[in-house]
Amino acid sequence: MVTDRKFCRFSGSKDAFGLVIKEIPEGGFCLSIFLLISKKSNKPNVLLGKINPEADWEHVGALDRKRAEMFKDGWMLPSSHLILYESPQEAAKRVLKEQLGLSGIKLNGPIVVSEVYRNPRHTSAENHWDIEFIFTSTYDMEINNFPAFWRELRFVELDTLKKEEITRSHGDIIENAGIYRW
Repeated sequence: MVTDRKFCRFSGSKDAFGLVIKEIPEGGFCLSIFLLISKKSNKPNVLLGKINPEADWEHVGALDRKRAEMFKDGWMLPSSHLILYESPQEAAKRVLKEQLGLSGIKLNGPIVVSEVYRNPRHTSAENHWDIEFIFTSTYDMEINNFPAFWRELRFVELDTLKKEEITRSHGDIIENAGIYRW
């Protein structure tokens, strides 16, 4: 029996055989981690920041200068694409250290979410595919001395925000993790 299904078994190797796809999907394919760190409270909250577009977001979060400038006024979760061959757990620890200046925090998860959508920045490609690894934690100290990647970084009560104030579809990440629904 022969199938017409395309399974997610990617390989560029000339020695690959069988049900292998040799190219990435036309609309792109991203592996990303997100940190949802909350403070113990009766109200749903999460650590959000407004990025400093002058900081080296290309290095710590795979966010080029043009997009950093575009997203600078919205709230964003600490997050990053994975570095090639990095595990989601290693990426989460890296983001804790590089973007937040923290270490030793117990992270729960990941919650894994997969989404396929039309990327408005790439109108010629039909589908963009994201696989998102969401880690959660609680942290009860204020973060006063945060790295220069952020112009602002604080715990925000989610019922004080409109979903549109959260950039890069990070409001969807909060919803997908079951933290809050707008």
